[in-house]
Amino acid sequence: MFGLLPLSTMMGFKMMVSASPSPRSPEITEKTKKYDRQLRLWGDHGQSRLEKSHVCLINSSATGTEILKSLVLPGVGSFTIVDGYKVTQEDIGINFFLDQDSLGKSRAEYTTKLLLELNTDVNGEAIEEHPEMLLKQNPNFFNHFSVVIGCQLDEKTLVTISQVLWESQVPFVYVNCIGFLGWVRVQVNELAIIESHPDSTIQDLRLDVPFPELIAYMDALTINSREVAQKTPWLVLLFKAIQKFSTPSTGDSMDTTGCHPCHMKSQEKQEFKKYLKQYLCEVGLKDTDEEFDEVVKAANSALSPSMINSNVQALLDDPKSTKPEKTKFWVMCGALREFVANNGQLPVRGVLPDMMADSDRYINLQSVYREKASKDAEDILGRSQQLLKQAGLQGLTIVEEDVKLFCKECQNLRLIRGYPMYEEINSVPVEILQELAQNTEDSDQEMMYYLLLRGLLRFQGDYHTYPGLLDRDVEPDINRFKGTFTKLLNDWNATISAKEDCIHELCRYGACELPSVAAFIGGCAAQEVIKIITKQYVPLDNTFIYNAMQSTSSSFKMTRANS
Repeated sequence: MFGLLPLSTMMGFKMMVSASPSPRSPEITEKTKKYDRQLRLWGDHGQSRLEKSHVCLINSSATGTEILKSLVLPGVGSFTIVDGYKVTQEDIGINFFLDQDSLGKSRAEYTTKLLLELNTDVNGEAIEEHPEMLLKQNPNFFNHFSVVIGCQLDEKTLVTISQVLWESQVPFVYVNCIGFLGWVRVQVNELAIIESHPDSTIQDLRLDVPFPELIAYMDALTINSREVAQKTPWLVLLFKAIQKFSTPSTGDSMDTTGCHPCHMKSQEKQEFKKYLKQYLCEVGLKDTDEEFDEVVKAANSALSPSMINSNVQALLDDPKSTKPEKTKFWVMCGALREFVANNGQLPVRGVLPDMMADSDRYINLQSVYREKASKDAEDILGRSQQLLKQAGLQGLTIVEEDVKLFCKECQNLRLIRGYPMYEEINSVPVEILQELAQNTEDSDQEMMYYLLLRGLLRFQGDYHTYPGLLDRDVEPDINRFKGTFTKLLNDWNATISAKEDCIHELCRYGACELPSVAAFIGGCAAQEVIKIITKQYVPLDNTFIYNAMQSTSSSFKMTRANS
């Protein structure tokens, strides 16, 4: 009777081994089926944050309801709509969440009812009141929300809401759609992002600064035949080739630069790659072997210096890392700062890329990195707890899971420090004006539309209406808007003038929202809200203008330097 051979034996003692074991499958429930795709993006912990959040929407316009739709479907915990307007015929014509039966009824209540039909897991409430009246009755009304979204706000209300939320440290997303134009502005005081999910990451292999445990493991391995070389992870072969190439004590060093291959320039690396191929032949591999090709190709990305990028270094140099505030993030940054000062490097991530190798050899190599990562995490945890004691932050708890995630992602930490929109509205957009003045033809048209949208806010504040709102007023409003915008440019001491076609385009919209543009901008804004809530991925910092006429968009950062 014959038994089944192990898979590694059946495949000639080698196989492509994954960087990490398959995660334990969660219990299959209706909920995990329902949210399967998004769980792959931000995980259980991200979904948990989303489900615990409470979002407020000011004014359930076509764009506003599109934003909430894109938050309700993935399972935001609850939402509140603050809207003092009744449904008009114009609303029914542009808003998919309103029908003829809603005419004359509370816009907040009707859109809330239809939005809740999209997801029974979500709670929602409607408040039929204007935001400025709510603030008079209760100045702290907006303070308990996770994020506040504002649509169709006049300049005075926008400035008030922005200032209240900035002082309360509640994230604010302002969204405005006018015809073929969309404007999204994200306002956050300070947002720390541990899981930034960069498009590409540099492998943390420490080939140029190997830790003692890695050196001991590599030194204990002997590669003396083609069969052994074929079973060996490419990382081991590359490490040994670097050792032989760079170490004069061997008597046959090929390095004439005195520089580690990870720190060589491109041309010098080519010399090392020639030696790498020679070394692989010496240990028995043939240039036709797939293992041979794997090592050579892997060297392209593996030969990167171990270094601290500018974003992380800025965090380590930040005063808040020296004297951590009452947040887990800054306490762990303080611990990381001490760790780097003591070790010269960031903690080891403990993650290896996939490799074609014998399972046991790969797992043993992976264990070396994981055990080092675990030790580094323990070091950071101890330093974090010590900092908590020193700062008297007994009410703040940092646990092992927090530190492990922090250490694993420490190469990609990001921090966004915002700029309040109420200051932006009351300041001069110097950088944009300079860009338009110096590069009139080459500048993005979206920059001009940003200025015009600022002018639109001013016009609405002066005349309590939008240009072109009534067909008979389009031509007179064009002249009035020109006057408002020219005065605004003069107040800014600007040397530019608005393009006639841009002004006509803006006025002919009559403040109308187009369903297709509202849907697109609503999806974009909801994406930024989810990033803020889950604290994953990097949100917009801080302005986005969409031009549907040209199918183009621009994002730029407004800063205090513009004031």
